Amino acid sequence: MTQFEEIFHATNDGLKLYIRDYSGPRPDSPVLLCLHGLTRNSRDFHELALRLKEDFRVLVPEQRGRGRSEYDDDPAQYKIMRYVADMRGLLDQLGIENVAIVGTSMGGLMTFALNALYPGLVTRAVINDIGPEIAEAGLERIKSYVSVAGPFDDWTEATYYLKQVSVDIFPLWQDKQWADFARQCYVERDDQIVIDYDPRIAEPLAGEGNDTEAHTLWSLFEAMAAIPTLLVRGALTDLLSLSCVEEMQARHPQMVIHQVPNVGHAPMLNEAGVAATISAFLNR
Repeated sequence: MTQFEEIFHATNDGLKLYIRDYSGPRPDSPVLLCLHGLTRNSRDFHELALRLKEDFRVLVPEQRGRGRSEYDDDPAQYKIMRYVADMRGLLDQLGIENVAIVGTSMGGLMTFALNALYPGLVTRAVINDIGPEIAEAGLERIKSYVSVAGPFDDWTEATYYLKQVSVDIFPLWQDKQWADFARQCYVERDDQIVIDYDPRIAEPLAGEGNDTEAHTLWSLFEAMAAIPTLLVRGALTDLLSLSCVEEMQARHPQMVIHQVPNVGHAPMLNEAGVAATISAFLNR
């Protein structure tokens, strides 16, 4: 028995997106949409999806330029509102009228936008380590590596590099966790280990300014006040400041916060107790 079905969605501008579809316990099971981070892919959510498919049909798409989804010839299309339109098109194609969402980092920002632009679409939201104000230190760190990793000659070299640039994020990880993480981040092509995304996704980041972006994101976040929301935060994160969390709580007093110890940006959601917290929240 396969753990998930592989489906594809054609966007309205002609790209083919890859989606993992974990069937729920019933044909009419509620739908959970899992949205990955900037450089990530569907493999990040596999463990969580296996847990949550007990109650939900879990859809895990890969955004354009990531994983097995097609790359865009125009890197200017690597932007959140384009991804949001792609996800709305996917849900329309599947006849899905509302969803719960787990959004990691960029996926969390997409959740804000999906909820604001399409009222009634989002029923519950789990936001993983992101807020309307993106801390400069974390943003600069991401910009520094997003287009430069690899290629590597073998998995040992790839794993070593990944550990060097990420050890501050996961300081307690053991060797097997690093080896597994490498196979979530990279893929083997033409006898080399390469990043599993289009390096050009970094190009739109170069011109982004935090002030204007934050104003827009706060406006989008304010619409979340009507949506039951769980905010997951890595205790060591350099992207989601405590002051931002406090302001989010002020604007969304019912928001629940779960902090993950000894982890930076972003928690993998397979840390002890996190999946159980997410499951309980989504089923409340």
